[in-house]
Amino acid sequence: MTNPSEFAIQRGETFGGRVARLFGQWGVFFRGFVEHPRMVGSIIPSSRFTIEKMLAPVKWDECQLFVEYGPGVGTFCRPVLERLRRDGTLIVIDTNPLYIDYLKKTIPDGRFHAVLGSAADVEEIVRAHGFDHADYVLSGLPFSTLPDGVGPEIAAATHRVLRPGGAFLVYQFSAAARDFMAKHFARIDSGFEALNVLPCRLFWGWKD
Repeated sequence: MTNPSEFAIQRGETFGGRVARLFGQWGVFFRGFVEHPRMVGSIIPSSRFTIEKMLAPVKWDECQLFVEYGPGVGTFCRPVLERLRRDGTLIVIDTNPLYIDYLKKTIPDGRFHAVLGSAADVEEIVRAHGFDHADYVLSGLPFSTLPDGVGPEIAAATHRVLRPGGAFLVYQFSAAARDFMAKHFARIDSGFEALNVLPCRLFWGWKD
């Protein structure tokens, strides 16, 4: 039997854990930005308005594999998992071990897989998880500040890994990503979300 003092400690740990998650998430995100500003692109996670608008075109009942590049501290991960079907899979890819370690510790969902690696290797990563293609790929990577050649490589690999009818979902502060996408995606829908810091451009590239 648990005595009152032990119960109080457990309650204290639970409350402390919640507080740590609340402030820890921002701390981890900020640290990642400070250490790798060219790869993160923003000092603040995306707003709920950006998340809702970005994910709105997704046909969740048809989505078996959803991939995200640059998940950070999971701003999109949890909303995606809330919408994803029970037999679906979410693979997130990031080059920052700080973010990957944080996500593995804080998202205990069997459908979720956090991979330390490059988005340019998405085809290999998808195959390693038993899939031939992805239904949707989401990216918040700052294409305008990526090292030379990386942006085009990611755009090309993403187009190849998507199934016909799938889409590349991109949110950016500039229109640079659209230029990379346009070489591979004939149809690109565009949007804008002002209620974000900073205001955000949205793109959905559809694979024929």
